[in-house]
Amino acid sequence: MAVHTAAHHSRGQLLPFRESLLAMLGISFVTMLVAFDQTVVGTALPTIVAELRGFELYAWVATSYLLTSVITVPIFGRLGDYFGRKPFVIASIVVFTGASVLCGAANSMLFLVIARALQGIGGGMLVGTAFACIPDLFPDSVVRLRWQVLMSSAFGIANAIGPSLGGFLTQYYGWRSAFYVNLPVGLLSLVFVWRYLPHVRHIAARGKMRLDWPGSLLIAVALGSLQLLVESLSQHGLSRGVAALGVAAAVSAVALWKWEQRAAQPILPLDMFANRSLAALFTLSVLGGYSMFSLIFYAPLLLQGGFGLSPKDAGVLITPLVVFITIGSILNGRIVTRIRRPNAMLYVGCALLACACIGTALATRSMPHPLLMGLMVLAGVGLGFLLPNLTVFAQETAGREHLGIATALLQSLRMIGGMFGAAVTGTLITHLYARGVRDALTSSNAIQWWTTMRDPQILVNQDAQHELLASLAHAGHNGAALLEQARVSLVTAIHASLAVAAVVALLALWRCASVPHVSITRRGEPVPAAE
Repeated sequence: MAVHTAAHHSRGQLLPFRESLLAMLGISFVTMLVAFDQTVVGTALPTIVAELRGFELYAWVATSYLLTSVITVPIFGRLGDYFGRKPFVIASIVVFTGASVLCGAANSMLFLVIARALQGIGGGMLVGTAFACIPDLFPDSVVRLRWQVLMSSAFGIANAIGPSLGGFLTQYYGWRSAFYVNLPVGLLSLVFVWRYLPHVRHIAARGKMRLDWPGSLLIAVALGSLQLLVESLSQHGLSRGVAALGVAAAVSAVALWKWEQRAAQPILPLDMFANRSLAALFTLSVLGGYSMFSLIFYAPLLLQGGFGLSPKDAGVLITPLVVFITIGSILNGRIVTRIRRPNAMLYVGCALLACACIGTALATRSMPHPLLMGLMVLAGVGLGFLLPNLTVFAQETAGREHLGIATALLQSLRMIGGMFGAAVTGTLITHLYARGVRDALTSSNAIQWWTTMRDPQILVNQDAQHELLASLAHAGHNGAALLEQARVSLVTAIHASLAVAAVVALLALWRCASVPHVSITRRGEPVPAAE
């Protein structure tokens, strides 16, 4: 075991520049793994379902991944605080890459869902530990913000090219290649992490850790029940099963709260929630996740299904959103360290996100494409200002003992906010669209086509549209007019849903005032041990 010198630490980083760069490249490749999976696989899903024939499990391809990752993020975030993060980063790469190979080899939808759940465990370990490696490498927050741009850039690049790469691989090499693409990225990240990422341990915790198994189990039950509740409520409405999930989530959350108050070494230290600054940052993470996922998931549906744009044209208009998250992060790193009140960047980020949601909620088919792209730029820059600062502010506030769990909780809470955002927005769109389409069909005496037109995907699938138009024309109906009414219903539904997302973003803007002043200054800290 080697201890790095204070000379390096006085420059705000644990390692010299070259070693820091190589270690950060390893973490960046790890980040690309998760980003590629989120974007590449989504493009391939329709083709996967068509071949494996299991549409009833379609949603579970995403849900199983989200479920296991949301559960494992806080657990491994806490374990990294005690045992160091490098072993868990290495294990997560192995699990994630191995599960990706299993996904590519799937011969049934059930097999794919199980492999995706295993992949989610690896993804949760990645998110829970990799993000917290950065403050280990760069204790000085000013230096950290500059280096964090490298990871933000990797994430932005992967998000930008992911959808196109997914479509290309699926079309020319089959959907299985969308999973196998993780193999070379995983092996590359494994080499860099194994070779260059130091194993930093916090000496105060060494030899004293006893894993809080009851707390881990209660976290799994609480978050798992909540995830299933949100998914089931949006798909099936209120039922006995959904009510049971709500009870299970509430009971396990209360039991977790009670247990962690008595636990000698809690996996979820409750004193973090008593910290006014951390509690405010956690709230902002949930609200920001709601608005972010609502916009990212449903703006493409608005452009393709509502405005009738091709997937290619819609992709061009959406691309600035993911690209400018990276550019916004770079700008943020240069601005936030030079202003007297860094909290101002939270206000600006939430305001830009709210403006983008409002603008998209008012967008029409005749709106010029540069203006639509401008709205996506606003959203991207806003998120680029908001997300890095939430992480850095939480790390500054939590202290080294709770650094990993605080970082992991921010990611988990953003995902939970995104879950609620996607579910609530999806439910609103489904009900408002269905009501508009039913009214249009009823007034035209064409209600027998309700089953075909109740799913908004009919407005995206050109082949299905041609079949529907031929069927309606054969029966003497004006199919084009009915499809146009369906588009109007979809646009109205998405506008209403994004208006709710805008209200949530404005609520986040108001909550920024509850974040106490955070100073981002250079500092030196005791040098942790590194192997």
